[in-house]
Order: sequence, then C-alpha cells, then structure tokens
Amino acid sequence: QGFGFTLSSISWCVFAPQPGSLSVAAMRRIVAAASCLLVLACLAAAKESEEKKIDGPVIGIDLGTTYSCVGIYKNGRVEIIPNDQGNRITPSYVAFTDDERLIGEAAKNQATVNPSQTLFDVKRLIGRRFKDSTVQKDIKLLPYKIIDKSGKPMISVSVKGEEKVMAPEEVSSMVLTKMKETAENYLGKEVKHAVITVPAYFNDAQRQSTKDAGTISGMNVLRIINEPTAAAIAYGLDKKTEKNILVYDLGGGTFDVSLLTIDNGVFEVVATNGDTHLGGEDFDQRVMQHFIKIFQKKHGKDMSKDKRAIQKLRREVEKTKRALSSTHQGRVEIEALYDGVDFSETLTRARFEEINNDL
Repeated sequence: QGFGFTLSSISWCVFAPQPGSLSVAAMRRIVAAASCLLVLACLAAAKESEEKKIDGPVIGIDLGTTYSCVGIYKNGRVEIIPNDQGNRITPSYVAFTDDERLIGEAAKNQATVNPSQTLFDVKRLIGRRFKDSTVQKDIKLLPYKIIDKSGKPMISVSVKGEEKVMAPEEVSSMVLTKMKETAENYLGKEVKHAVITVPAYFNDAQRQSTKDAGTISGMNVLRIINEPTAAAIAYGLDKKTEKNILVYDLGGGTFDVSLLTIDNGVFEVVATNGDTHLGGEDFDQRVMQHFIKIFQKKHGKDMSKDKRAIQKLRREVEKTKRALSSTHQGRVEIEALYDGVDFSETLTRARFEEINNDL
C-alpha cells in the first residue's frame, strides 16, 4: 500500500519464468511468496530507516511567547537544561544591532535602547494572516515593523544598513537554534531531533509554521505536541491509572484549558478551549496603558509613541507584576522615562486585579 503499483506485477517481472515451465498454481505460489518477501523487505527497510533517522538524543522544546526552555528525558525524568547564564528559561527575544545578532537574555537586555530592532512576541504572529484582527492589534503595540507580504505578516528589520524581511517562523527558528545549542553544550554532543510543544488551541497553520521553524533551525521535528499534554507528562501523570485531568495553561501570550483523559500512558484531549492571544503580556499591557494615562494627566505629555519609553515601562511593569506574586504592592520607578521626566508610581495587587478584572 502506498507504493503506487501492485506487488503482484513486480513479482511477475522479477521471476519472469518461461511459458509452460511452471504450472499456474506454482506461479501463484511464487508470486505470493515473493510478495510477502517484498513486504517484509519494505517493512525492514522502513524500520531500519526509522532507526537511522533517530540517531542521538531527542530534546523537548517549549517555544513560548515570552520565554522558552529545553529539556531532555534522563534517568526516568525530564531534566530542564540551564542556558549559558545558568537560567532554565530563556527570553524568546531576537535582536539585530549594527554588527551582530543577539538571542535570549542579551537581546532582551538591550531592548530599551534598540526597540525597533528587538523582536519578541513573535509566537503571536506565527501561522496567522496579516488581516487577522489580532495581528492588526499587535502592529499597533509592537515596536518593530510588521508588513504584509502575500497576506502573511512579515517582520522588517535593518541589517548592516539593508532591509531584511523575515517570516515569523524564521525568527522563531533563531530561538529554537538557541535552545538546540543550549542542549548541545550541556550534553556535549550534536542534537538533531526535537519534539516541540504548542498551545492545544493552535490551528493547523500555526502548528505547521511551528514545525517549519524547527526545520529551519536544522532539527528533525519528530512531533508537535500540545502543551497541556506535555505538562501532564512533566508532572508524571502518565504513570497513573485511568484519570480525567483538567490542565489550566496561562502563558506569556496564549491561554488554554484542556480536559485530558489518560489511560495506561495514552493521552487524549477530550475538550479544549482558550484564546491564542491572551497571556501575561496582555496583563502587562493593561498596566502600561494605566500608567501612560497617569503620566499624561500629571505632566501633559503623551509617551505612547516613544518606542524607547514604552520598552522601559514594559520592563519595569513586568518586574513589578512578578513582585506582586509575593507582596501586596510594588513601585515602578524609571529615571527620565520620557522627555527628561522621571516616573514613580505605586502598584498594589488590588489595583492590578482591578485593571485586569475582565481578562
């Protein structure tokens, strides 16, 4: 099946006995035997090919909107691999400076001084059409240039004085390459194969684009799996007896809730719902808008169009949001935020919840 020709026709060609030298029954037996051998040979070849294809370690990559991480199954458990900074998560950031390309922490750390050349939240664009309402919304909020090319959102940056236009999957492939290199440095060997996670609510185009990003990065993507399934595996839930599990996954840019059934290590997504454009970034954006209004009211200055000021505010708002997980209030302080004016405001947990109540 799938060869495009019948096995019996090959068998007759291979044996081609002289007319009259064998009975019809004997020839049929030869055909049947040859057919079986051919099938067995094909199965053996396929198995050998499959075994050859997976030579070396297989890594798992969580390609996130804001952060990514890479792990490997070792000694009966998944081990998350630290990057060159010793961190187990790496910012999903790519930046282009006058003479180099930066990925991860190095890219994020210079975002405030190089906003239009620092790419992030690219997962929100991958596999989408330019005219999508979410893409149009992102164009207004993101500091880098997004253009329409054959109906797809493409990212435009300047590299050594020349415009370079890239698809979202190309940018994502750079983050995946960083994850691949992180694993290789840790394992001390080349990594060719990976499994990449995606939100359960991702459509076919988004899944295929994610797989394409993996291919561009030079890896053989063995499988694209749902993030809730990966989370369940990470918690060792696959080792239990038959269970129904609800996985609530609120990430940096995507959100989904999935109901899984697990039976003897086999996962099935029974139902899923969510929003592929809702996550921590949206909570940050609400707080930023809140502070932009306060700044304008106090000083009569609108900073919303200043990319550097917005990146500075974004960085400090995220930092304060994290602090609110363990404290009841935090302070956002930025020296010379916009037009030489300093910024200092308190953000309480109650106020944060009020601002984001409808989310």
